[in-house]
Amino acid sequence: MSATLEVESTLTDRYQTTVPETVRRALRLSKRDKIHYIIRPNGEVVLTRAEDSEAADPVLGQFLNFLARDIANHPERLQAVDAGLVQRLNALVGDIEVDLDAPLSADDE
Repeated sequence: MSATLEVESTLTDRYQTTVPETVRRALRLSKRDKIHYIIRPNGEVVLTRAEDSEAADPVLGQFLNFLARDIANHPERLQAVDAGLVQRLNALVGDIEVDLDAPLSADDE
């Protein structure tokens, strides 16, 4: 079971907000990127990184949207990753170090 992160931001008088750093990192957002919103009938809003319409693969986009809807509608279908796959992935990338808590450089913000 994975941990869920929750963050908040505040609306200004002009209904603007700053996207929290945690969300920017999770969505790999850079300056001038676009954000895509999905508003569900129950009032839940899903925020994702909008793909560049020129570079986006429409089939892949539709497939990913299908997966997102299926996960949201049937979370009981999610399964844990087995130890064998984890070992294979570690063999491929085990020597690569990433500090997810390191601040972004000015070029990355």
